[in-house]
Amino acid sequence: MSAEPLVVQDVSKVFTSRRRGPDGRRLKVHAVDGVSFEIAPGAAVGLVGASGSGKSTVAGMVTAALRPTSGSVRFGDVDVTALRGDALRRYHGDVQMVFQDPYGALNPLHTVRYTLSRPLENLLGLDARQADDRVRELLDTVGLTPPEQFAPKLPHQLSGGQRQRVVIARALACEPGLIVADEPVSMLDVSLRAGVLRLLARLRQERGLSLLYITHDLLSARVVTDEILVLSEGKVVERGVTKDVLQNPSHPYTERLLDAVPNPYAGAET
Repeated sequence: MSAEPLVVQDVSKVFTSRRRGPDGRRLKVHAVDGVSFEIAPGAAVGLVGASGSGKSTVAGMVTAALRPTSGSVRFGDVDVTALRGDALRRYHGDVQMVFQDPYGALNPLHTVRYTLSRPLENLLGLDARQADDRVRELLDTVGLTPPEQFAPKLPHQLSGGQRQRVVIARALACEPGLIVADEPVSMLDVSLRAGVLRLLARLRQERGLSLLYITHDLLSARVVTDEILVLSEGKVVERGVTKDVLQNPSHPYTERLLDAVPNPYAGAET
């Protein structure tokens, strides 16, 4: 399907802790506090922050895996927070997730062909022959060629980078308008990360996909995003055009994130 605008308006998420306060009541944890942003059709926005900053909780609310304590999430005309049943199932076809761990995201007992054919048959209603043709197209799209070589393989027969490409192919299977990529390269070797990032950037350009890219690494966000929001303790502390934020961070927290990795863009001309 074509991409729709995603509008996240003032969302907050409060979890109830097992710990109790002095009054005996369970403590409340404010994981996300008043976060707002928009992703236009075909655009890419990055949520950047250290572990515990709230970025994965935001992703959970966008994908309807979590419901906001307050605020709203809309995808086109759809109120995501109100979805139930078949409507929620259709939404999960329109908005797909690429998970952090390519080793845990794939069932070790299922072949690549089986993994990719399930959403094609269950959500799109393709028959076995149609699904098989589409599996070959998907593998070709993500650079696993020749497809006949990769389709019968089990996950343990693939490298980490190849597994993540299968995960991306599965996300593309139902032709979504938005992909949420949660730390998609953090568990890959440095030598494999650039290839997966280039793949995401190419797919976005060729297919008009919208992308929500979640990472702790500001520099990887430069490859695939137009705009970034920096989260700290559940709040947005800085936002702007990706290149501008990288070259001229205005918040001390953003500066610390940049200091944590070698920054080849420091001092570069705008």
